[in-house]
Amino acid sequence: MPGLYIVPTPIGNLGDITLRAIDVLREVDFILAEDTRTTSVLLKHLGIEKRLYSHHKFNEHATVGMVAEAIAAGHTVALVSDAGTPGISDPGFLLVRTCVEAGIEVETLPGATACIPALVQSGFPCDRFCFEGFLPQKKGRNKRLQELRDEERTMIFYESPYRVVKCLEQFAEVFGADREVSVTREISKKFEQTVRSTVSEAAEYFRQHEPRGEFVIVLAGKPKRNRKEEDEEQ
Repeated sequence: MPGLYIVPTPIGNLGDITLRAIDVLREVDFILAEDTRTTSVLLKHLGIEKRLYSHHKFNEHATVGMVAEAIAAGHTVALVSDAGTPGISDPGFLLVRTCVEAGIEVETLPGATACIPALVQSGFPCDRFCFEGFLPQKKGRNKRLQELRDEERTMIFYESPYRVVKCLEQFAEVFGADREVSVTREISKKFEQTVRSTVSEAAEYFRQHEPRGEFVIVLAGKPKRNRKEEDEEQ
């Protein structure tokens, strides 16, 4: 059927792609890719030859109109990011919103994403959680952390290897050095690793072991006070 198909791609192990995702990539008229070079490698692995067009944060405002018009004319289009599910800390939201507003069918396939495996294997409560993705690098970063100080749900953050130590140091300042954290890197890849400790211990670990790969930081929520603590405070 004509429409936009959101297709998750593997975040590491190429075997994580679903059979349905492969079928969609084979059948659509063309594919929008965050980086055509990265997607070309995946398509070659899958034995798929398909027209690729760039769709990333620097050109998405200029391309969404063209894509919507192509779909309205009867084409089928798949959107992929370099890894994981488009729209989750990756380009995708603007195109989806444009298609929805134009009455164009949008279908999102289930599939790979980094935040859920990291959350589940953290050992922290995952019945309720909040996804923060990448924090602002400079302006607004401290303000956002202060807003999360009293968050009782498990929190999920994405971070680059170049800022992970600084990020953990900031967590220690805002949430307390003893707050529990689970830091996972390179999910589904050969050197996948999870460090479970306090925030201060995790920061020290990655000071001594050079951070490499993509990181997901799962932070325990603020401990709920019991009735005795509340009575004593009053």
